[in-house]
Amino acid sequence: MSATPVSLKETHEILRHQAGALLADPGRAHQLPPTLLWGPPGVGKSSVVRDVCAELGIGFIDIRLSQREPVDLRGLPVPREDRVEWLLSSEWPRDPDSAGILLFDELTAVDRSLQVAAYELLLDRRLGDLYRVPDRWYLCGAGNREEDGAAALGLSSALANRFCHLEVGAELEPWLRWAHEQGLHPDVIGFLRYRPGCFLDLEGDLQRGWPSPRSWERVARQLSLAEETGLGEAPLMRVIEGLVGAGAAAELAAFRSWSGRLVDAEAILRGEARLAVPERADQCYALCAALVYHLWRGPEAERAQRLDRFLEITLSLSSDFATLALIDAVGGAEGVTGERGQRIFGHPRFAEWAATHGTALARYLPGAPGGEAAAP
Repeated sequence: MSATPVSLKETHEILRHQAGALLADPGRAHQLPPTLLWGPPGVGKSSVVRDVCAELGIGFIDIRLSQREPVDLRGLPVPREDRVEWLLSSEWPRDPDSAGILLFDELTAVDRSLQVAAYELLLDRRLGDLYRVPDRWYLCGAGNREEDGAAALGLSSALANRFCHLEVGAELEPWLRWAHEQGLHPDVIGFLRYRPGCFLDLEGDLQRGWPSPRSWERVARQLSLAEETGLGEAPLMRVIEGLVGAGAAAELAAFRSWSGRLVDAEAILRGEARLAVPERADQCYALCAALVYHLWRGPEAERAQRLDRFLEITLSLSSDFATLALIDAVGGAEGVTGERGQRIFGHPRFAEWAATHGTALARYLPGAPGGEAAAP
């Protein structure tokens, strides 16, 4: 039976709990099993570990095992008169008061000799009498699966039994929330809303560029960079094709061509242009993504006006698209009680919005204020 997929949000919560437990009581160091994150390449396994460390304000050390030899872990033997001394790598944490997460990345891509070299660290948190992992450092591993076409040699049963295994899945909705928070280009957000099947696609040539959360982030940043530098459309498309493959790049190009015929969303929010509600679904996705992108990016003095226009504009959309835009503007369920949620749900115009779209809001975001407004 295959493992139950775990979202990146759940993975973050679990790792934060484990690392936080060590911070609270270093005596738990030998009680907490290390975690092994399984999942396809580009899904964000190592990034979520890095984010936990940044959130907790602790150290992060990424050991790329596929680039190491057993001697890199165990140390280099050096003859000293009638004995042998071992020179250990300087990257191992030594300060007993330090804290962090030690990630053994690409664990499934290395041969058994290197896996064996990692046994002692993962099981006993030590290398003989030479080195001991400080108690406030949590141990974690990450690896790709054989079915993903990535470098994966599997694990021995002895090593596998040391870990708590989490099967990390790629989820579009949380990624889109994160993309909005990061200010990624709205064309990518709108396109993936329209074509969610392109978010992660392992069916093509995996030795070239292919769609994954990581590659779409890079596409979004390339689009923004091209707008800043004036890179032509033809070379830009070659870059995008190199990141996500020819098929996804062609679909994105078609999406951008249609969405490019829309009135500038920022001008609409500033009241400088009138909205003609698009008839095409792809243009509606593009419009919603662009409205959310520009809603919170303007000067603070303009945001009240932009929010008023945002609610007015979304009143003209179908309930599904209006609710999609509002949920993204709030920041998902986590943002309902946050500053953005309070500004939207407390706006004088929101009662009118809820009377029109409240039923859809209650369906997509249960418990949100106003969801009961349209209830029979």
